[in-house]
Amino acid sequence: MGVSKWCEPNEVERRFNRKMESMNKAYEIADRLMEWVSDLLRQVLGITSPVWNQIVYGFLVFVIAIVVGRVLRAIVIYVIQRIARHRGGNLLKGLVEAHIFTRMTHIIPPLVILALLPFAFHGTSGLLRLIEKLCWIYVLGVLVFSINTQLSVFWKIYSRQTALRDRPMKGMIQIIKGLLAGFWVIVTVSILIERSPMALITGLGAFAAVLMLVFKDSILGFVAGVQLSENDIIRNGDWIVVPGGSVNGIVIDVSLDTVKVQNFDNTIVTLPPYSLVSGEVQNWRGMTDSGGRRIMRSFTIDLSTVKFCTPEFLEKMKEITILRDFIEKKEAQQQKGIVENTQNGEGLVNGTIETNLGLFRAYMTLYLQQHKFVSDRLILMVRTLDPTDNGLPLQLYCFSNNTDWVCYESIQSEIFEHYAAIMPQFGLYPFQNPSSRDYINAALLTAGHKPDELWGIPFGTMKPNPATVEEPAKPDRSVTSPPTPQPPIPPK
Repeated sequence: MGVSKWCEPNEVERRFNRKMESMNKAYEIADRLMEWVSDLLRQVLGITSPVWNQIVYGFLVFVIAIVVGRVLRAIVIYVIQRIARHRGGNLLKGLVEAHIFTRMTHIIPPLVILALLPFAFHGTSGLLRLIEKLCWIYVLGVLVFSINTQLSVFWKIYSRQTALRDRPMKGMIQIIKGLLAGFWVIVTVSILIERSPMALITGLGAFAAVLMLVFKDSILGFVAGVQLSENDIIRNGDWIVVPGGSVNGIVIDVSLDTVKVQNFDNTIVTLPPYSLVSGEVQNWRGMTDSGGRRIMRSFTIDLSTVKFCTPEFLEKMKEITILRDFIEKKEAQQQKGIVENTQNGEGLVNGTIETNLGLFRAYMTLYLQQHKFVSDRLILMVRTLDPTDNGLPLQLYCFSNNTDWVCYESIQSEIFEHYAAIMPQFGLYPFQNPSSRDYINAALLTAGHKPDELWGIPFGTMKPNPATVEEPAKPDRSVTSPPTPQPPIPPK
């Protein structure tokens, strides 16, 4: 009643008898092999010593183990390769390429030795115990390193996936490998000294303080590597900058104990992970993910060139296509008494028609909005900053829709070249410190030289007056014309 059939006496006896039969067959094989060895030594060499019987039998067992291992390895590899070639997926093909099945077959010889060798020794031989310990250590080592190889294959396949390619999981894989290797070392020592692994682990606790001092950097790197992986601080391919250091480049490898960064001058910098966790690091991944790179530069406007707009000036500015509609709508609002220079009801950009600087701000905003390579999803504005001793800075703040370095610099240069060239049409000029050429030109003008005799007169400095310009007289061919002024030859 209530007793499982697996616990019935008859079933237990049958299972026990089957085990005994299998063991008896193994003993029969071993006895026959030992008898054959004894007969061979007695007939060929005339030796009847049991010691020689055990030596030859042990050598024969090693040979059989190696042969059986080789044969089974060839069979397993042939079958697995056939399956991987026709039906195998990426995982199976990766395991075959990593020779994982070849390594797994290395456990066959020691298992054969463990099965056949004890029959050659009677009692508890010290040599037999040593050989058994070495075989078990070898078997465990093969299993541990095979698992580590499988982890490497999993990581290789895992890193190929688009959604997971940039995740810094290499450090986590190394942590697992290190734990498995530590487990194998502890079990190996426990097998050799015939003690429980738990006793060894308990004993290690007494040396925790010493281990923390000796392996301080390794422990810090271990913890920092986990934090980098779990908090997703950096990934392979990230552009990072460490303030105050020589790190400004792309992350090419993130491991448990090192982070490798290739600077833009192609030098390689190696960092300990804990320096990135404990210190400040700037990651530009957000810029790349947003699809826009910031442009934030300014020219300093000469305040003496800022003035109110006249009707004639506004009519002239209507010749600029992108400003015509803006000026006409602002004039219509002005006649109605509506002043909305910010958040205009008709959707006009921020700017004014009261001053040439306000009109220029509106123009640059319209220009950036229509620019092909300026992002329309991110912030775009043209603003004035705090006045300085040199004038009033006018800053462009926008984002390019191409984050590539070369393309970004080209877009930024194009915008500011147009910025500098169009500015004089609005009667605005940037401030620039005078150079030696400016002083020389000023001295020559003071001495009575005409501007057309000078080189390097700033653009927009001289304003022609059509009312006073006389038609030049035709030169008298009989009179030799004065030589055309030539630019000075720079000294060699």
